[in-house]
Amino acid sequence: MSKGEKRDRFNSPAVATVRFVAQRGLLKPLVWSLVRVTVYGKDQIAELDRPFIAVANHSSHLDAPLVIGALPRPLARYLAAGAAADYFFDVQWRKWLTTLFFNAFAIERNSEGKRSGSSRSLLERRVPLLIFPEGGRSKTGVMGHFKHGAAALSIATKVPCLPIALVGASDAMPRGVNWPKRGRLPVAVVFGAPMLPAAGDTAEDFSNRLADEVRRLHASVQPHPSWAHAEKGTT
Repeated sequence: MSKGEKRDRFNSPAVATVRFVAQRGLLKPLVWSLVRVTVYGKDQIAELDRPFIAVANHSSHLDAPLVIGALPRPLARYLAAGAAADYFFDVQWRKWLTTLFFNAFAIERNSEGKRSGSSRSLLERRVPLLIFPEGGRSKTGVMGHFKHGAAALSIATKVPCLPIALVGASDAMPRGVNWPKRGRLPVAVVFGAPMLPAAGDTAEDFSNRLADEVRRLHASVQPHPSWAHAEKGTT
């Protein structure tokens, strides 16, 4: 961190220590006890450094905990998750829990780009972001259209995007329920190789390529308890 750089909850080492206890001491053990997690593609992120923009499909309230828990600690330490302003920031207790566990920043789902300045500022301070480009959880579990905000941020800041597929989360905890199903259903977190926009890419071009890669990663894994040859999520 450069001299005189602003410190706040997003990049404070002291706050990160408190968040570490919340995330690795409480949240991850709870989630990992409720679903059976397998992590693929850790070799793809072995050389990844901050900042980056993690982009993933979104179908369950398990999604952010799975990404944070599966990432190696150095990459997850300051990760800030985008959260819907109209839901996670409208009630004080929910805002407090969201910021504690997910280092969350507010995203306006119905006016894309309205808070893009804060997202860019975080990246410029080397705070990595987690963004779900669909804008909300899928009602069916099938991945929907990616909005272009994450791709536009990557183009503007020259920060790579990390594609992530979350498999089985919708089956384990579908939209509309408040707790995962019984039986520790299997889920997978699949990391792809970091991606940068190509020369001349528009936000739409790059967003479409990111969506295609997340779909490819998702299709590479079958949601079955006997998933084999995988690296277990023990970070």
